[in-house]
Amino acid sequence: MIEWLRHAATDPSVVVGSETLPILMTRKPRARRLIMRLAENGRAVEVTLPTRVPSAEAIRFVESRRDWLAQQLAKRRAMREPMAGGTVLYRGSPLPFERREGWPRNPRLLFDDEGPMRLELGGPQEGVATRLGKWLEGEATSLMSADLQHYCHAAGVAVPRLALSRAKRRWGSCSSKGTLRVNWRLVQAPDAVRRSVVAHEVAHLVHFDHSPRFHALLADIYEGDLPAANRWLKANGPDLYIDFG
Repeated sequence: MIEWLRHAATDPSVVVGSETLPILMTRKPRARRLIMRLAENGRAVEVTLPTRVPSAEAIRFVESRRDWLAQQLAKRRAMREPMAGGTVLYRGSPLPFERREGWPRNPRLLFDDEGPMRLELGGPQEGVATRLGKWLEGEATSLMSADLQHYCHAAGVAVPRLALSRAKRRWGSCSSKGTLRVNWRLVQAPDAVRRSVVAHEVAHLVHFDHSPRFHALLADIYEGDLPAANRWLKANGPDLYIDFG
């Protein structure tokens, strides 16, 4: 059975402020109502609709919610360029950064007695976002590798290969071959949230399901508040999709 159908290249659009956003429709036989969301990158409106609902009704549904879309778009626009405000989100907090022509191009993290203080980087303004994104990916690799070793030791399993994920729907996954993938954008989340995802995937190395044994192991190896971490990710996860070029 075909589970979903996407519209062809002639997607309709909606004007929100000064931007024209394509309306991307997905028909699902099991859908019971219209569901609308702004894409993570803020450049399209995604609508899920039941099979028998006319496209025109979905378009009217989107147009009736222009105000909500404008609010969401304003949030996305503020996040598209990390230069706005001179901060980048790092381990749950805004991290100020400063650029000067004479400094090294690669970001350098400075600390004080309380922890990370600011980033310094040089080079031209062009490409700053890309360099910040690469720096965050490097930090993600380092932090998640340490997380992975910690939870594998706690679970009594060998440390598998870690791969950074760029998925837009999943924060982590574990393949049947043992490769563990974690979304690099979690380096922007609080440590407890990032670690909860790594612990979750490590538990899947032992129980490749969501059985009571899986949840028991996860609760045993993860030292934090799992419901709180899940609530944070559900509420704030979309805000981690900043455009780093």
